[in-house]
Amino acid sequence: MPHDPSFIVAIVMVCTGGWLINNWIRAKHGYALEDEWGGKTERKDTAESRAETERLKTENRELHGKVEAMQDRLVVLEKIVTDRGYSLAQEIEALREVRTADHGTGVPLGLEKKERV
Repeated sequence: MPHDPSFIVAIVMVCTGGWLINNWIRAKHGYALEDEWGGKTERKDTAESRAETERLKTENRELHGKVEAMQDRLVVLEKIVTDRGYSLAQEIEALREVRTADHGTGVPLGLEKKERV
C-alpha cells in the first residue's frame, strides 16, 4: 500500500486554513491573536484608541438617554390618542367642519339661531 503525500498536504492546508480563519475572526472582534506556538499577541492599547472608546461610550449613553426619553413621550402620546376625550374632541371638530362647509357661517351647532331669539 503506497503512501500518498497529497493526504498529508491536504491535512496541513486544512489546519492552516482553520488557523487563519480563527485569527481573522478574533481580529475582527478585537480578541488577542494566536501566534504559531499557541501564544497570544495582544492589541496595542494607545491613548488615541482609549479616547475613541471613551467618546463612543459617552455618545452611547447620551443616545440611550434620548431613546428612553422618546419612549416616555411615546407612552404619553399613546395615552392621549387612545383617551376617549381626544376622540370626542375630534368628532366635535369634524362637526364644526361639516357645519362650516354647509353654511359658511363658521358657528358650530346652530348657535346663530339662539343669538337672534
